[in-house]
Amino acid sequence: MQTEGPSRTALHTAAARAAHLIVDGGPVVFRDPLAYPLLGECAEHYVRLHREAADHPVLAALRAAVVTRSRYTEDRLAAAVRRGVRQYVILGAGLDTYACRSASGSLKVFEVDHPDTQSWKREALARAGIPAPPLLTYVPADLEAGECPVDRLVAHGFDLARPAFASWLGVTVYLTREAVARTLAGLGRLAPGSEVIMDHLLPEALRGPRARAYAETLMPLVAQGGEPWLTFLSPREAADLLEEHGFGHLLEQVPEQVPEQVAECHAAGAALRERRQRRERRERTDALAGSGISVITHARRRA
Repeated sequence: MQTEGPSRTALHTAAARAAHLIVDGGPVVFRDPLAYPLLGECAEHYVRLHREAADHPVLAALRAAVVTRSRYTEDRLAAAVRRGVRQYVILGAGLDTYACRSASGSLKVFEVDHPDTQSWKREALARAGIPAPPLLTYVPADLEAGECPVDRLVAHGFDLARPAFASWLGVTVYLTREAVARTLAGLGRLAPGSEVIMDHLLPEALRGPRARAYAETLMPLVAQGGEPWLTFLSPREAADLLEEHGFGHLLEQVPEQVPEQVAECHAAGAALRERRQRRERRERTDALAGSGISVITHARRRA
């Protein structure tokens, strides 16, 4: 994985969040007004491609994936906070702005990422005049190198005795399978009732035509950029990995959704499957649509 400075993936992810508010029509899936200013002088460089080719199926699918998983995660985080969860762990936080946008005064946010990316982000926040809230803690860790995120979290004030909500978005594909399993083993030490949301890309055999086209376009580009795709998981494999490491209560597995339907993903199990069969789709005014290559898995540690 690329080091020295910000992850290229982190920059493109922030650009996708910024571009969604600039080039896509309604309904807006996810609002991140800080993404563009956080990118600073390089903002237009990364957003320009979306401006010039907003309807390109790969770029539209990239924006759809980023904003859908963010909306899904923050909706469920809000529900967890209402239930009393007071610790939020963002694994591979990149240029995530949740803590600066909407963290409540009672929710501690722990951003775990490579130290190079974190250093760049902290400098970028300062340049943009975006204050970091007092309950935000940066936790430098290199997951691929074998550092245990939970050990690092505890060293930075995380309370293992209290339930937490953890998100792991846009990361697993860039790690080896061993690193993914090792990280989940660490998360297995979280208190009962803790939840984790992770997304993962499907193996080739499970991809439809749009997903295959998406992968064929992006895989060479990310490899050339020093961040090759390494790990692909079927829904069953992801669920088994989570169960193996203590997250045996599977709440949802959601294929990449058409963005205007994100809010409907709250239903679980049979209700979700039934809703997929009879859902009415609202027409969008843009090309925003998922590729179908990724799945979001949401699980909880049993009490």
